[in-house]
Amino acid sequence: MIETLQVALGGLTGHKLRSGLTILGLMIGVGSVIVLISVGTGSSDAVQSQIDALGSNVLLVTSTPTLGGLRRAATSSTQLTVADADALQNQFEAPDVESVSPVVSANGVTLASNTTTYSPSSFIGTTPSYEQARSYTMAEGSWFTSADLQNHNRVLVVGPEVVTELLGGQDPVGETVQVNGTDYEIIGVTAPKGSNGTMNQDDVAIAPLTAVQDTLTGYGSVNQIVVQAKSRQQLNAAQTEVTDILNQLIPPTPGSTSTSNFNVINQSSILQTSASSSKVFTTLLGEVAAISLLVAGIGVMNIMLVSVTERTREIGIRKAVGARRSDILTQFLVEAVLLSFLGGIAGVVAGIVGSQFKIAGVQPVIAPYSIALAFGAAVLIGLFFGTYPAGRAASMRPIEALRFE
Repeated sequence: MIETLQVALGGLTGHKLRSGLTILGLMIGVGSVIVLISVGTGSSDAVQSQIDALGSNVLLVTSTPTLGGLRRAATSSTQLTVADADALQNQFEAPDVESVSPVVSANGVTLASNTTTYSPSSFIGTTPSYEQARSYTMAEGSWFTSADLQNHNRVLVVGPEVVTELLGGQDPVGETVQVNGTDYEIIGVTAPKGSNGTMNQDDVAIAPLTAVQDTLTGYGSVNQIVVQAKSRQQLNAAQTEVTDILNQLIPPTPGSTSTSNFNVINQSSILQTSASSSKVFTTLLGEVAAISLLVAGIGVMNIMLVSVTERTREIGIRKAVGARRSDILTQFLVEAVLLSFLGGIAGVVAGIVGSQFKIAGVQPVIAPYSIALAFGAAVLIGLFFGTYPAGRAASMRPIEALRFE
């Protein structure tokens, strides 16, 4: 076997440029498979992280469902209220619900500290359970408590971007800022979370619901209700329970084509849709890359056919001195597989290096299976496309091979 490898290496090094170009083609094919699958995986992970940033096992309830791309104007009778949120915390009717957080959003809010003013992209009032439901963690200070909610305490939790813009990055905990002219005390700063696709979660100010209603929005409806299920497996059951309770409290408008006056967004459904789309996207990218690998395989066959033609007299001499058909077959198959092996190794290295850089704004994430898949496919392609030239060489009659000019 060692002698066969030596002969194969001799055959490849005898035509360095031709062998190098064939290896280059295989390297491009294998590298493309790894990089493009990594792009698909990276894109999927990015979407997954954005969805996870919505919170842990979350349902979002709003009072204005989307119908054919248009939002139906909601009347006062179809607005969600704090009472609706309280009804969803009934452990007998909603045993799969862990927590419920009513949310009000205040628009046009300006924070002021000394001579500096800043308007965060989002200013909301909610309850303490919102912290866990939205998967917030604290970088400094603490979240507000149930006592703060009950006592209408004007305290504030802010995102790191608000701290940078309003206070220049100085320690904010304990500082008093004016919110549209009303004093609020900053008691905590959230850890950086980035964007969830619809909102910059670092550019946010969060206060107790009662304080926000007292000073900014007034009492009445809430913008949305954040419902946290006890586990991801219980999300669908929690959605059914929430829908049943709200349908009793807010029955569908007579004559409306909609089955309800509210919309429940299920995080699990978003995840499933995202996973399905990402799988199709990654598969398409892999198939496109596989075409280049197939073209490289044709290149292997081409170079082996040329090699067989050039070495016809050598084949005849070897057969004349006793080489068997299997010896010739093995020799050329080993050459083809060796080409593919070298091209596969080079392609894996190129693919790993190429996956370290952002592509079209996506940070590729290498999928281990793609390396094994691409490398294995390259070796099998060498074996497959090398079989015909090797068989052609092995089937030559010695007398005809020796006469070849």
